[in-house]
Amino acid sequence: MGNFDDDRRSLSPKTEVDRREMLRASLAVGFAAAVQPVTAETVIHTNSDGLEAGAVVIPTKAGELPAYRAMPASAGTFPVIIVVQEIFGVHEHIRDLCRRLAKEGYFAIAPELYFRQGSVAGVSDVREIIANVVSKVPDAQVMSDLDATVAYVKSTGRGDTEKLGITGFCWGGRIVWLYAAHASNLKAGVAWYGKLVGDASPNTPRHPVDIAAELKAPVLGLYGAADQGIPVETVDRMRAACKAAGKTCEIVVYPDTPHAFNADYRPSYRPEAARDGWARMLAWFRTNGVG
Repeated sequence: MGNFDDDRRSLSPKTEVDRREMLRASLAVGFAAAVQPVTAETVIHTNSDGLEAGAVVIPTKAGELPAYRAMPASAGTFPVIIVVQEIFGVHEHIRDLCRRLAKEGYFAIAPELYFRQGSVAGVSDVREIIANVVSKVPDAQVMSDLDATVAYVKSTGRGDTEKLGITGFCWGGRIVWLYAAHASNLKAGVAWYGKLVGDASPNTPRHPVDIAAELKAPVLGLYGAADQGIPVETVDRMRAACKAAGKTCEIVVYPDTPHAFNADYRPSYRPEAARDGWARMLAWFRTNGVG
């Protein structure tokens, strides 16, 4: 596949519009196949009343990136929160979280950060998602795409990027920690059950515990004590690393709580921990200048 920026120079206006619609349409419709069946009785649906919400396209140095964004429909500029996807991509749960944040007065945007490696929307096997897509996504690419997302938001005139926050879930929780060490303009981050330690690889050369001393913004971490993939011992290591580096981090561990406890469409959902985490997140952002 060629560079989108090079390709589009020869496109007619109609073809350019069609191409952008294709990019927008590449976002998952509904919930990702890997999370079916959805636990319908606990799914939270946030309507778009009073919001401007939908798919957008973000220009980057290496092509164009589909994203979902939601913000109040009223005039003005709004503090910005980047929402980083779960391992399942920007599916309906992530879009709903954007709308929830927009209802709180934020310009919330979720870029589809796997786009160059492929869509996971229709893939039902989590192992296949990891092997064929997620493992091929370089951290450096993600950092660059998040920077491009911030630039896009600023270009719209609707987001106040001087009040910039980031939150992420599962795969995205790890990214929150990395971006907090990368972005000097970030005011605060909130990481939901993101992996903290791991082996180095060409695409993931460092993990949150390795970059604690480089954090440029305060981070709130929300974890479950019964998370089978993120042992409490690793959470304790991250807490100690932040303390040793003199960084402002708060890590909350919910007893008897599994991974993905905020995912209201899955059996792992724990309403009490989810509500408490959401309230802590909003307070963290507002205390640290995002809002």
